Order: sequence, then structure tokens, then C-alpha cells
Amino acid sequence: MIKAAVIVSLVALFVGSTSGHTIFQELYINGADQGHNNGIRVPNTNNPVMDVSLNDIICNIGLSSSDAVINVPAGGQVTTEWHHGGNGASPGDVDDPIASSHKGPIITYLAKVSDAKSASVTGLKWFKVQEDGYDASTQKWAVDKLIAGGGKYTFTMPKCVPSGQYLMRHEIIALHGAGTYPGAQFYVGCAQINVTGGGSASPATVSFPGAYKGSDPGITISIYWPPVTNYTIPGPKVLTC
Repeated sequence: MIKAAVIVSLVALFVGSTSGHTIFQELYINGADQGHNNGIRVPNTNNPVMDVSLNDIICNIGLSSSDAVINVPAGGQVTTEWHHGGNGASPGDVDDPIASSHKGPIITYLAKVSDAKSASVTGLKWFKVQEDGYDASTQKWAVDKLIAGGGKYTFTMPKCVPSGQYLMRHEIIALHGAGTYPGAQFYVGCAQINVTGGGSASPATVSFPGAYKGSDPGITISIYWPPVTNYTIPGPKVLTC
């Protein structure tokens, strides 16, 4: 009976939060705000991508253009900002920056390009520079950290990333409906960056689509029952320097 009651309450929470979507829309480098939508190919919707076989999984759909390329020092702090709507924080919106039910990992990839402003998102080779999933000791997901930060999430750009221009693919995977596939919700955005003072890493790369499969244990998973004790983040290993 307890199990059934828990499942019913969680389903109700899920149904009430299906509109709790989110958009990646701002970057801070070592704490300095780079401007709203500046250097980001912002999608025209806050709806998720749910089919990992589509090109939409790369950087989302209906992307705006930007003439800016954001300088990011290797080893520097990168803070991303997400919100429910496209115009920044929405005080009083219980689903801003994202519904609390939308638990899951936050992952970041880079793809080397010659010109980040004009590069096509297709046909690129991506390597993972950041991942944050589930902490069993605190029972917190990466998304919980983002919510606690008011929509902001910070990671360190690895020191060994070679200097040059990149597209930075940043994503949240919401797992509240991921018991079957398609069910996981992929909130994806891409920024145009220029890494400075970089190193000489030569990381293994993957392609999007292709890096994820619907059957991956980090994509099709019930996070409600049985309780999660560990979580396998999808995709390749993260770059280590």
C-alpha cells in the first residue's frame, strides 16, 4: 500500500509539472555576466527533445543566431543560466527555472569549429567536459543544485582543453517520465565560445545523433521505484586532464 501511495503521489506531481520546461539563455565567465542570449543559439521553444535519433538532439530546434563568441579561459569558471521562459527569471513562477519534479543530470560537451558564429551543428565531433548526475549521499540530482542556485549552474572548463573556437553543448536530462522510452526529456542549448590559454588534450569524440541510445540505462530509468541508489550518466567518459 505504501508503494502504491508513493507512486500515485509521484504521478500526480508529474502531471502537474509537465509545463515546467526550461531554456539555456545566459553565460557567466568567472562570475562576469556575458549578457542575455549573448553568444547562445537560443531555441524558439522551451519544449524538450525526446528522440535521441534526431538532429534536434544536437542543439535543439528553431535556433536564433548570435554574432558573439564568448571567451572562456581554460581552467576558468563557467556558469550557465536556465529559466522557464525566454526572458530571464520569473518571480512567482513555481516552475522557474525548471519544475522541481524534473530531476536529472547536467552534461556539457564541446565540438571544435573554425568559426563558432557560422558553424553548422551537424557533422561535428563532441567530447564531454562536464557531467553531474546523482549524489546518493545527499539524494540530490544536478537539477536540484540548479534550482537551489536560482537557475545557475557552475562548472570548471578543463585546463587541458586546446585553445580555439568551439560550440558548447549544454543539457539537462529530465527523468521524471523516463520509465519507458521515449520518456526522458532533453533540454539542450549551444553556446559559441573561444577557449583561451588552453592545453594540449586530444580527447576521444562522439557524434550527435549517435552518442545516446534510448536503451541507455541513464536514459530509460525509473527514478521513483525502486529508489535510485546509483545513476549511470549517458555518453562517453568526461575529459580528465
